[in-house]
Amino acid sequence: MKPLDIFLAIAVAVIWGVGFVLTRMAVEEMSSTLLTTLRFGITALPCLLLARPKLSWQLVVATSWLLVAQFLAQTYGMAHGVPAGLTAVIVQSQALFTVALAALLLKELPTRQQVIGIVVAMGGLMMICFTVGYDFSVFPFIVLMTAPISFAFSNLLLRRAQGVPMLDLFSWISLVAMLPLLVVLFTVDGAATTWHSLTHVSLKVIACVLFLALGGTSLGYWIWGRLLRDYSAAQVVPFALLVPFIGAAASSLTFGETFGPLRLSGMIVVVLGIAVMLLSRRPPVMREVA
Repeated sequence: MKPLDIFLAIAVAVIWGVGFVLTRMAVEEMSSTLLTTLRFGITALPCLLLARPKLSWQLVVATSWLLVAQFLAQTYGMAHGVPAGLTAVIVQSQALFTVALAALLLKELPTRQQVIGIVVAMGGLMMICFTVGYDFSVFPFIVLMTAPISFAFSNLLLRRAQGVPMLDLFSWISLVAMLPLLVVLFTVDGAATTWHSLTHVSLKVIACVLFLALGGTSLGYWIWGRLLRDYSAAQVVPFALLVPFIGAAASSLTFGETFGPLRLSGMIVVVLGIAVMLLSRRPPVMREVA
């Protein structure tokens, strides 16, 4: 990879890792549903100038709603006490769920190295499970665990969008996401609470929302998509391994997040398992999603 593209890949990992900390800051002042709605609403604005990607509406809607489920789950988890650093690790476990779902649904058998990586990462998640209940409750953790699963399903659908500009795609996906998000927002929060939050939002939270929408989604996925277009996945995807480390480090510096021996070991084991899968020298050939 060119030095500039290596820098861009690292920059995206930093943006996504820091994004978990900014999400934690934002949910201290507003609900997870409002934060997610604002994030998708801002990300949808470029669709006013961009043509709709040449994809079926069914694919766009399905992918959109899966991403809604993912972001609602991860923001809900952080709003209810799950630390930002731990959330970053759990969300990135989507890699093992993606491989597992591809094997289960598409009959794409993983390589031996990928199987080893899945087993190692699942062992790490089990170690983390044993720490639940000390500083956050079980239910938010269960909700959060649906985020990497939704992420994995959306990965399988997005494989059908090869060659589509990422900025165009995520703008339209975000637009389609607004319908279910607004329904959830006014059902869960209500109009009065939503209006109160919007009229009392601080400049700090406004900056967090803008960074998450414009930096984390629009810019981040546009750069990531360009890198995947210009280089092989084996060259680009391993940079995603930096995200949980950056998220955990940023959370530790910002909130003083600490990790007990069992949780820290579990987080390291999860990232190690993901690394074993992503750095496989013989990745299986992926077929088109039917």
